[in-house]
Amino acid sequence: MTRVLVVDDEPQIRKALSVNLAARGYEVELAGTGDEALTLAATRHPDLVLLDIGLPGIDGFEVVRRLRARGSTTPVLLLTARDAVEDRVFGLELGADDYLVKPFATPELVARVRAMLRRSGPGQATLQIGGLTLDSVARRATVHGRVIDLSAREWGILEYLVQHRGRVVSKQQIIDAILPWGEELTLNAVEVYVSRIRIKVGDAGLGLRTIRGFGYMLDKAS
Repeated sequence: MTRVLVVDDEPQIRKALSVNLAARGYEVELAGTGDEALTLAATRHPDLVLLDIGLPGIDGFEVVRRLRARGSTTPVLLLTARDAVEDRVFGLELGADDYLVKPFATPELVARVRAMLRRSGPGQATLQIGGLTLDSVARRATVHGRVIDLSAREWGILEYLVQHRGRVVSKQQIIDAILPWGEELTLNAVEVYVSRIRIKVGDAGLGLRTIRGFGYMLDKAS
């Protein structure tokens, strides 16, 4: 499971970010200081760090500097209440990958997280289960080597299901995870897309089950 380290000295913000990210299938680690962040980054090896600049003691800028100085390439998204251009530029020059100015909308944060994780390395590039292989860089799906044609939304739903294989995911979790900020998708539309996906991956040796009242679960066929 993809692990995100959330670093913020405000407990309410940490809790809100944790709840929203966990609902989208991420494993979340929490830190309230720069020292805690550096320790968790070294011991828990997160896939991405959400880092507030205004921390007590070692601030976010210094955390980024120390992470990069010890060779860490983990993507860092700075969270800042400072909207001065020089602050943002300084953070990026230290080695941060992106920034988001507070207050921000949750869908935008999630979209930034997803985009950064897609760019963050070869470990995220290929997903495989049964006879199905997803190439997340080329956005190509194959079943036993045969390319299958998927719309953008079918791809997004299938990728999310594969990433959460063996777990029940709700329609709303799927919608929250795959939609760009500002777009809409109904629960009924998700049902239609899942039905199409079932047909397209029908010979991949998978089970895409509807768990009535809860959502869907993808796994290898028993």
